[in-house]
Amino acid sequence: MLRSFIPEGIEALAPKPLLLPGERAEEYQLLQQAILDELEPSSAIEWLLTLDVAELCWEIQRYRLLRYKTLELFREQAIEHALNHIDVAGLPSEMREGAKLHTRRNAIKWRTDPIAAREIEARLSAHGFDQHSISAAMYAHARELFLMFEGLIASAQQRRLMLLKSLEARRQHTLVQPPSSSTQRKTMASEENGKNDITSGDHAATTPAKTRATRDRSRHLAWHIDDVEHHTTHKPDEPLDCIPSIRSTKD
Repeated sequence: MLRSFIPEGIEALAPKPLLLPGERAEEYQLLQQAILDELEPSSAIEWLLTLDVAELCWEIQRYRLLRYKTLELFREQAIEHALNHIDVAGLPSEMREGAKLHTRRNAIKWRTDPIAAREIEARLSAHGFDQHSISAAMYAHARELFLMFEGLIASAQQRRLMLLKSLEARRQHTLVQPPSSSTQRKTMASEENGKNDITSGDHAATTPAKTRATRDRSRHLAWHIDDVEHHTTHKPDEPLDCIPSIRSTKD
């Protein structure tokens, strides 16, 4: 059951995820649980931030999959375009419509029939249209949608990083909060009795367990943010978000 691992008082802060057709609630729950285990929220605000981080992680995963599927569709168009260069060019005008319909059917077969796909790719290669040429044509056809998904992914990554930094800042603030009035009174009484020679080691030993746990989580989160920044920083000589070249998987 989705959200069964979320504390009872926090469930109101975790609305039901809005999944697209084909997305599985079980996979969303596994991702969300992994994020919760990693960030270990301990207050209502931390829970809100952490749940938003999980939601953004799911969005990034969704955009990458949709981008890949979009490139698959445009690869089919690139195959059809290459076949038109081979089969339609030079034909009389009265024969071109029939030839274009034939190449369209062959492009559909390339996507649905593994045997036909191998034959079509071998024929294209014989005419100078290798896999790299098809990939270049695919990106040319898909450039607008590809850049749209690149922007969506980059935006979600940036928002996720901001949430992680907000969570770290909140935990750091918890660590440096001034002592309570009761603690101040105890300190003043200790000083009056000449017992204010507390060493740094003694002070660390009296640190509450909750504060130590908060410090540990904050350090772990800081490391996690550095890791996220490292993987989301775009280098000028690298593609925006590399993905494997889409080739026929029908072999």
